[in-house]
Amino acid sequence: MKTMIRYSLAVAVLAVGVNFNVFAGPASGRVDFGKFTPSGEGGEFVEIQIKSNLLSLAAQLVEKQEPEAAKLVRSVELIHVNVIGLTDANRTDTLKQVRQIRHDLEAQGWEPNVSVREKDGEDVGVYTKTRGGEALAGLVITVIEPKDEVVLINIVGDIRPEQVAILGEKLDIKPLKEVGAALKDAAPKDATPKDAAPKD
Repeated sequence: MKTMIRYSLAVAVLAVGVNFNVFAGPASGRVDFGKFTPSGEGGEFVEIQIKSNLLSLAAQLVEKQEPEAAKLVRSVELIHVNVIGLTDANRTDTLKQVRQIRHDLEAQGWEPNVSVREKDGEDVGVYTKTRGGEALAGLVITVIEPKDEVVLINIVGDIRPEQVAILGEKLDIKPLKEVGAALKDAAPKDATPKDAAPKD
């Protein structure tokens, strides 16, 4: 999962200061990751935010050919992606901020579902927030590539981690595709799907 910085969607490049405050309401799946230290000259600093009106339009475009995919897209209220390129100017502050975000999510009742740490230092954490103990309210994915970049994704709505790659494919958002593929690879190989029929 390398270099998640080329998107097919228009992006806004941000240059803002540091803020370690993460906000998520008691029953909300939305998370404010705060502000980040700019990566400096030559570093990526990108944000994508897709709200319900654009998601509804995307669902209409794929509904005839792929009704199940349209249903999945409609279940999402918001997609927010941050990519922060790491340089000597911002690496320490940014990594500290991401670890604080993870800590705050758990303190606010988000459940850590996936945790993957590779030998090269890549570190992936996936968190979900339920509404009323049943429906999924939100999904947060945090990816640290210490030498290159940090990727933060917040999806608000009813979506499971294994659906992230599908959602990225249908909306043509490269970070979702790549993170979704990594989540799929990280899943236990011997896990039996819940809806799988028992063998005789």
